[in-house]
Amino acid sequence: MEKENAYNLPITFKNILKFSIPTIIMTLFMSFYTMVDGLFVSNLIGTDALSAINLTAPIISLVTAISTMLATGGSAVIMIKMGEQKEKEANEDFTFFIIVNIIVGIVMSGLGYMTMDKIFNSMSLSTAVFNYCHNYLSYYLLFTIPILLMNNFTIYMIASGKSNLSMVCSIAGGILNIVLDYVFIKVFGFGIEAAAVATGLGYTVTAVVGVIVFSRRNNMIHFVKPVFRFKTLMHATVNGSSEMATTLVTGIVTMLFNWTMLKYVGENGVAAITIIMYVLMFATSIYTGYSYGISPMISYNYGAENKDNLKKLVKKSLTIIAVIAVSAIILSLAMTENLVSVFTHPSNPVYDLAVTGNKICSIALLIIGFNVFASSLFTALSNGLISAVIAFSRSFVFMVIAMLILPALFGVNGIWFATPVAEAAAFILSSILFFKYRKKYQY
Repeated sequence: MEKENAYNLPITFKNILKFSIPTIIMTLFMSFYTMVDGLFVSNLIGTDALSAINLTAPIISLVTAISTMLATGGSAVIMIKMGEQKEKEANEDFTFFIIVNIIVGIVMSGLGYMTMDKIFNSMSLSTAVFNYCHNYLSYYLLFTIPILLMNNFTIYMIASGKSNLSMVCSIAGGILNIVLDYVFIKVFGFGIEAAAVATGLGYTVTAVVGVIVFSRRNNMIHFVKPVFRFKTLMHATVNGSSEMATTLVTGIVTMLFNWTMLKYVGENGVAAITIIMYVLMFATSIYTGYSYGISPMISYNYGAENKDNLKKLVKKSLTIIAVIAVSAIILSLAMTENLVSVFTHPSNPVYDLAVTGNKICSIALLIIGFNVFASSLFTALSNGLISAVIAFSRSFVFMVIAMLILPALFGVNGIWFATPVAEAAAFILSSILFFKYRKKYQY
């Protein structure tokens, strides 16, 4: 139980960063998976193929949504039980959750194959873009189960004190993805389907290592004979509903962005917004990584009823997030042209669209971090309802309202302003709920 000793260390910036830096690095490399595909595809195949990767993203989000819910909600439930010294029960639940994920993977993969062409046909795409979408997603779905296991094992490695291993797996998977993208696309001249295979194999690294690690009984969390507890499954489901909502809604909102861009600009607009989403995803992954790292600490101390540690964790987390926020917006604004030029040449019409869009969207980086942390905080405290309210409002309600109103008033620039406006509205809601529940949870 080496990790339990680590959870009992003093709450200092140094110890918090020991937990969170590996998970930040991990999520940064995980964001590379999609970005690397975009880099190779846009430069070696073309911006139509880049648009296709973004157009497939909503379906991929739908496929992984339930797994994300079980991984985040289940982790909080399990770590609270660990804090309550219910190790046997926690491991029984862990094993059962993994089995459920495998079943989910089989079902969602099948649904993906059945519905993808109907969805692409509804977008009135050119023949070239339609074929790119079909080919990319067809091969991506082959790796559905490894990808879902990767989602789960990443979070459970962190919870069980193996955040460094999780980080190494992510880095190894990212490097494998880069190498395979280069070999498949540049050397052998394969098409967009090669990018999907490279990504799938990169994700598989964590899945394989996770099976090995969690088969060892000396690990804090490990496989045992599963026990079906309907109440616990429902608790994990409700608790992780915010993360599922975020995943589902991200896919829906991405689709909304794509449709709006197709209406106002065409397929070049989809390529431009893909580039901006990569930049925002990269920056947001820092906040997500920090939340992944700190959430098990919050859950454990909440289960152990250590209110002093809980207060210190939240206070220091807000300071860290503020520092990251200021740094992120400065870097994004200063490096906009350089970032965009990595994906497309300045002579391409996509370039100017993406540069303008990134400068406007970067405003959101000041407040995204607090919104992400607030939602993950309530998940860690096992209050999935409030977490879901924040996540759903932030990523869907406010975003849809902004997307319906702003483009009609300001055209293309209104599309770019939708993200900062939606995040600002979510910041107000998150702040209200954060202070409302402060006394109840004593953070």
